[in-house]
Amino acid sequence: MKILIINGPNLNLLGKREPEKYGNRTFENYFEELKSTFESIQLSYYQSNNEGSLIDKIHEVGFDYDGIVLNAGAYTHTSIALADAIAAVPTPVVEVHISNVHAREEFRHHSHLSRVCKGVIVGFGLDSYSLALQYFKNKIIK
Repeated sequence: MKILIINGPNLNLLGKREPEKYGNRTFENYFEELKSTFESIQLSYYQSNNEGSLIDKIHEVGFDYDGIVLNAGAYTHTSIALADAIAAVPTPVVEVHISNVHAREEFRHHSHLSRVCKGVIVGFGLDSYSLALQYFKNKIIK
């Protein structure tokens, strides 16, 4: 099983950026833990601050991978183009957010991506990624 985790803008700053919201761990360190926990899954990771690069990556893997875990950051609330890219590929996408976006600013309460994603996981910190991977693992095992 091949799963790609995609992180969008500013998530390269995890561990440094607003630790009260996002914690003190870098995603790279957390990704190593995910690989150890989910050894049966071939995990890859991609991060970009550029909307077009995120779209290109979805196009690149969206016909071959078994799943995508996507934290599009602020593009979640603004990007119809990302939603169109997700809708254009058969690979299922699970939208994740580290913080509870519904407890934050009102503009973060709406996602352009949710309608084309398999599901949405919000507010469980970095464990949101683990929960998404558990979904894919359970789906394949059944």
